[in-house]
Amino acid sequence: MVHYQRYNLLKRGGDEEAGTLVFLYYRSRRPKLWSLLFLSLVSCTFILLPYLLTTSSSSHLYSLGLQSEGLVGDIDAKAPLCSAISNGRIWCDRSHFRSDICRMKGDIRTHSPSSSVFLYSSKSSNGFFNYVSSMVYDGEEDQDDELQHERIKPYTRKWETSVMDTVDELDLFSKRSNLGVHHPCDVIHNVPAVIFSTGGYTGNVYHDFNDGIVPLYITSQHFDKKVVFMILDYHNWWVTKYGDILSHLSYHPIIDFTGDDRTHCFMEAIAGLRIHDELTVDSRLLRSNKSIVDFRNLLDRAYWPRIRSLIQEEETEKVQYQVRKPKLVVLSRNGSRAIVNENMVVKTSEEIGFEVHVLRPERTTELARIYRLLNSSDVMVGVHGAALTHFLFMQPDSVFIQIIPLGTDWAAETYYGEPARKLGLKYIGYKIMARESSLFDKYDKDDPVLRNPRSLTKKGWEYTKKIYLEDQTLRLDLARFRKRLVRAYEPHNYIMKVPKDTWSLETEAIKLGMNDGDADGFKTFSTPP
Repeated sequence: MVHYQRYNLLKRGGDEEAGTLVFLYYRSRRPKLWSLLFLSLVSCTFILLPYLLTTSSSSHLYSLGLQSEGLVGDIDAKAPLCSAISNGRIWCDRSHFRSDICRMKGDIRTHSPSSSVFLYSSKSSNGFFNYVSSMVYDGEEDQDDELQHERIKPYTRKWETSVMDTVDELDLFSKRSNLGVHHPCDVIHNVPAVIFSTGGYTGNVYHDFNDGIVPLYITSQHFDKKVVFMILDYHNWWVTKYGDILSHLSYHPIIDFTGDDRTHCFMEAIAGLRIHDELTVDSRLLRSNKSIVDFRNLLDRAYWPRIRSLIQEEETEKVQYQVRKPKLVVLSRNGSRAIVNENMVVKTSEEIGFEVHVLRPERTTELARIYRLLNSSDVMVGVHGAALTHFLFMQPDSVFIQIIPLGTDWAAETYYGEPARKLGLKYIGYKIMARESSLFDKYDKDDPVLRNPRSLTKKGWEYTKKIYLEDQTLRLDLARFRKRLVRAYEPHNYIMKVPKDTWSLETEAIKLGMNDGDADGFKTFSTPP
């Protein structure tokens, strides 16, 4: 359910990662007794000593795009420097049309029953919990107890009011450190938290990656897996389905923010995710200079162990050689935008010389199996739709043919064509003729539905959805489509012979970009003379 709308506010609004700092300065509190101050200092020293001795200083500041006491963060190159944010402060960037993001530093404690995160201010500047000062709270509260209050819906489709209305909201409070005595920690974490939502369009594979997985990578990659993920609108199936990827983004168990009523305590936290563009990681916006290719390499590492076990489970024929044909995968659809002569497309592809596999991904299909098939393929063919998100599983330099139904030109290019080229795929767009659409039999040949789809799609999403997405099937002109298949085959018009007993694991390892040690003992790959 992708909305065919494009907002160019990023281009008009200037630097994507520039933000506005919102600070709230506090009134000075009345001084404590010198004896209590001394007791607090001594006690804190003993509490913090294990942290100081066992971890580097940078591991506890977890720079969120900031410089503090000489430590440089790495959330992105364009993020504002937040060295001015001291303990007890909340910084929110609401300048982007796609998502909001808030950062907190200090004594941070969750409260799931109220969907809140509390940040207790501290007089100290070291960023650590001020437990002892909380213990000397005198029981009084006044109008200054709540120092700052922010609200955020940590989902990356900020401009879509209808879907954002379904996403849980998170309250962020900054309060006097003394009040922490009423909110004791149940679990203390020595790594930062990233809080986000898996609500909205989650369940559609395009949105799972575009609105969730890729932004999570962008936001958390600089933590080097030393981060805890807390999820609003939590779904067990989502965590299970994408567990292989999530385990390569964090060492720690994922927390259901609403379902876990324990108080989790952190020293730093990010609420919300940063998104760059459609299925894209823009290296210009990250200090690490990582790109969508680096994200895809992470997918390789995530799925290789499972793929290796799948290979070992399969029985292979014991023959000396096999003929290696280029592999073509057809992503099959049922219902809307289905190819009604798909069997002839398969036959035509085989006649050209491809080894053809028809893939019908379901919501319950194991991603590792899809990944293995596409990762080892040379060509993928599919009609515009969410399933094409699986192009992320293909090797750079592979060929991706997108069949473009009537009325979907802009969306096909924006959501899949452009991102595929950024990944390094050889992209071929096949724009169908009116006669290849089932709409040709429903409308007069001079009807704008056939002659000028743009005149209807520009009226809004409902027109695009009703006419072109839900009410159209395709019957491809095989003579015309064959030209695209031949074009895709040309770089692969060779026959490679390889020993059958070494093809499975070793070739898969090479396809996945693994080094020799990862290929289960294989050292060298060579074809027989």
